[in-house]
Amino acid sequence: MILPTAYLPPLSYMQALMSEPAIIEQMETFEKQTFRNRCLIRDAKGEIVRLTVPVGKVEHKQLTRDIQISYQTRWQHQHWITLVSAYQHTPYFLYFADYLRPFYEKEYKWLVDFNDEMNATLASLIKRERPIQIESLKLNAERSRTADWSGQIWTDKHPWQTEISILDTLFDERD
Repeated sequence: MILPTAYLPPLSYMQALMSEPAIIEQMETFEKQTFRNRCLIRDAKGEIVRLTVPVGKVEHKQLTRDIQISYQTRWQHQHWITLVSAYQHTPYFLYFADYLRPFYEKEYKWLVDFNDEMNATLASLIKRERPIQIESLKLNAERSRTADWSGQIWTDKHPWQTEISILDTLFDERD
């Protein structure tokens, strides 16, 4: 399976990445305003928040592999503070936080390197650190909204969102 690179991707992306051998496409033309450098999370109030990794100037038809991360703003600090604020009271945030924090402290030159390393860490956490069975993550857009648990936090207040980051499921995974 061929997948684009993605920043803190949704559950469906992680399912595809982990269920069969996947190739992350780097030779495609970079598309702005996509999950390649954006993600959606829910904040502590249950509102949708978009986090965007800023990238340098994108030339017409520039390849994804050539996209550099911009550090003109303190986006890493802001993303980490947002994640802490949104998820600090979830069941497993403290368990996983130390694995994710380094991504918001180290500077990466290339977007694909940043995303690939983070997604490899997320996959490792799902598979090994706390044995969340991938079958239990098969919660997706087809899942009934009337189910007792949709795999996303605060769904008693807000409807299912199909493109919410895997973090929503990871931090609130229930046995």
